[in-house]
Amino acid sequence: MVVVIPRVAIVGCGLIGHKRAKVLAAGSLRFACDADEKRARALAAAFGAEPSTDWRTVVAHPDVDVVIVATSHDALAEITAAAAEHGKSVLVEKPAARRAAELDAVAAAVARTGAKVRVGFNHRYHRAFRQARAIVDGGVLGPLTHVRARYGHGGRLGYEKEWRFVPEISGGGEGIDQGMHLVDLARWFLGDFDVVAGAMPTYFWDAPVEDNAFFLLRTARGQVASLHASWTEWKNLFSFEIFGRTGKLEIGGLGGSYGLERLAQYAMTPELGPPPTTIWEYPMGDDSWEAEWAAFLDDIALDRVPEPSVADAAAALAIVEHIYATEKRS
Repeated sequence: MVVVIPRVAIVGCGLIGHKRAKVLAAGSLRFACDADEKRARALAAAFGAEPSTDWRTVVAHPDVDVVIVATSHDALAEITAAAAEHGKSVLVEKPAARRAAELDAVAAAVARTGAKVRVGFNHRYHRAFRQARAIVDGGVLGPLTHVRARYGHGGRLGYEKEWRFVPEISGGGEGIDQGMHLVDLARWFLGDFDVVAGAMPTYFWDAPVEDNAFFLLRTARGQVASLHASWTEWKNLFSFEIFGRTGKLEIGGLGGSYGLERLAQYAMTPELGPPPTTIWEYPMGDDSWEAEWAAFLDDIALDRVPEPSVADAAAALAIVEHIYATEKRS
């Protein structure tokens, strides 16, 4: 079997662009593109690529098979749509757009060219979530009933002056930032939500976007997701609990400043006493970026629709948008 290594361009050479570059096969990065020429040159030099400040030329280049889009939110959809129009496969970072409607052009380009577009919700690929998915799919929790999750950090000095606090660039605050990860994970386990409520207050940062996001979501089957994302957590926190009729999973930590990544499985007993507990701990480095990239290469090789898809991102964005609109009315 001949393994074809795709030729890659990265558009957006910040922290995430560097994370993406590190998991590529040696020599496969052809272009490092950023509006900031210094950042483009730094990434290009580190990985033997050609620097560029012109993303339109890069996404159309005949020596590029795959485009990774890791820009600020305002440029994600436009660059992804252009790359897909040229038939390139695209891995675009979440949230993939500022609003769901911006993804219409991406979906149209995919329909015309057959390009593969995957949205980078990399949390699905953390070891604990891969194990949790396998347990849920095995049926030992019984029918799932609800999800409860918290995710947050405390920002940093000058955080309110960064691009995430500029609504024209970011599309919103914590709801569209870490909140989108929680919404995506909740949809991954429970499915679509037809009842959406929540609140997007600003408690601490002097900014025009929310620093906390609260979601209360319900599926047509009555399953509920209670989610809270926060930029005022102060001590970084990640907690995601999945409840079924016959058991529960609890994922805590993501490694690094969020603490040891850990999965606990609690099994219901007939007498409903203290549950037998199985614990997995993952002290090794985060391999979600590698696992996600490998899955995308499989999408391309197997000609399958990537998941998370453009439709998944649009559905998650629609939930955030609904709460934003409700908050404005109130």
